[in-house]
Amino acid sequence: MSMTTQQAYAACRVIAKREAKNFYYAFVALPKHKSDAMCAVYAFMRKADDLADDETMFLLDRRDAMAAWLNAWRVARAGGATDDPVFIALNDTQRRFAIPDELLEQLVQGTTMDLYPAGDAAAMQTYTTFDDLYRYCYLVASVVGLVCIRIFGYSDARAEKLAEETGVAFQLTNILRDVKEDVERGRIYVPREMMVQFDVRVERIQALAAGAEIERNERAMLCALSKRAWGYYAAADELLPLIDKDSRAALAVLVEIYSGLLKRIDGRVGDVFSKRASVPTVVKLGILARGMWKSFWNRVFS
Repeated sequence: MSMTTQQAYAACRVIAKREAKNFYYAFVALPKHKSDAMCAVYAFMRKADDLADDETMFLLDRRDAMAAWLNAWRVARAGGATDDPVFIALNDTQRRFAIPDELLEQLVQGTTMDLYPAGDAAAMQTYTTFDDLYRYCYLVASVVGLVCIRIFGYSDARAEKLAEETGVAFQLTNILRDVKEDVERGRIYVPREMMVQFDVRVERIQALAAGAEIERNERAMLCALSKRAWGYYAAADELLPLIDKDSRAALAVLVEIYSGLLKRIDGRVGDVFSKRASVPTVVKLGILARGMWKSFWNRVFS
């Protein structure tokens, strides 16, 4: 029996609810058709991330699996038969919200950057300059923002650059939170130019991930990256009034959760090694409650 579109969306919602620790709180604050669309996009992103990070497979096998999955999506987009609920729901989302294939191709391109490390594949993967890191953030996060605002709805072209920068703010926050875990995966996203500026070596970051005590210059480096992130969060404030009223609460929820995470990292003066920073569930629920009230108000009284 073929899967209906609504069944496909329901399957995507299960994935989003299970995996989207921060994003799902924003999905709930959206009207149902937009929430469904966000779940479909998230499920697509999640699959790409899972393939890229599947450490049960060798790197070459992950590349092959990613290429096969991406080809299957392209076939489905071209009208080929598919029983993949993510592809079914995403096809419908792209049709309803005019989301071009190019954006999703860019998203997968960003994910696959981790599968093609520069230089010796056995060496720690790093980025030389902040511009290099910005390009990575654009592909894995800003592109998501550009997809999201098509679902949220907007008419002012300024929203696109602001969504790009908001995505960078979110991704820099993720990078700061996950420094320890990324080192364990063979990646350091703090640019080498910043490491040189603060006299921090790759070996030292590896030692921190292994339990060494963080020192003043290392805290200063991570706080400097946090300061960069805060600069991009300013874009979110400008973006909010440019999207449709029924979606503003969802964006506000996302911004409050992610900026709250960055505040917690700052509160520990950059120590992201001794304990993983997170926003407690009870706090997220409070943010969601305020977002749901704003969403209701915007739909009924605006």
